[in-house]
Amino acid sequence: MTTTSSTSNSILSALNGSSKTSASSSTGSSSSSSSSTGTSALGKDSFLQLLVTQMNNQNPLDPQDNTQFVSQLAQFSSLESMQNLDTTLGSFYSSFQSSQALQASSLVGRSVIVSSSQAQLDTPSSGLSGSLVMPSAGDGVSVKIYNDSGDLVRTIDMGSQKSGNISFNWDGKDDSGNLVNAGAYTFKAAATLDGTNTALTTYLPATVNSVTLGQNGADMTLNLAGIGSVSASSVQTIGK
Repeated sequence: MTTTSSTSNSILSALNGSSKTSASSSTGSSSSSSSSTGTSALGKDSFLQLLVTQMNNQNPLDPQDNTQFVSQLAQFSSLESMQNLDTTLGSFYSSFQSSQALQASSLVGRSVIVSSSQAQLDTPSSGLSGSLVMPSAGDGVSVKIYNDSGDLVRTIDMGSQKSGNISFNWDGKDDSGNLVNAGAYTFKAAATLDGTNTALTTYLPATVNSVTLGQNGADMTLNLAGIGSVSASSVQTIGK
């Protein structure tokens, strides 16, 4: 019983020594309680100190089983590995955020090609180039262009096309041959595939106005002129 009590006292002493509390030994209760406002979290060093204290103060007539010490050492090793892994992941995430910020700053003001049905036409005389995706060969391929009021201003007939990415050019004019006004325009591509009229995906140019960094591992968002916000993963090509 004496040895058990001594062991308990020694373990408590080791625990108190590892917790870094600063309690005053004076009789003033208010100042003493404010100076010892809790203990720090027990880390691997504190647990190891407790294990050594436990081994030093065990009952020599009734020692603990070696398997218990081995099990505790394995737990300490696992704890240390988890703490090291957490530190490594934290460093990796910080590096990822720095890389993402650098990438974002280089995109502002540049032209990108994204999967979208809208595009901003700032200089009608310069026209606009885009592309559409043909999942299979088809007929009656066309691109219809609408202004921001929803009026059809131009139809580009492309006839029959094979499967793949098909490029098209718009000269910035309406069906009457007049230059349109600068602004946002909507593109609707379609084709007859296996006898069925099918909508097609279009890829259009846009200028990056700003970039919103993702939080907690989320994807970066590009804020595009005339289009709005799109995920960085939807970018097909980055221009000059």
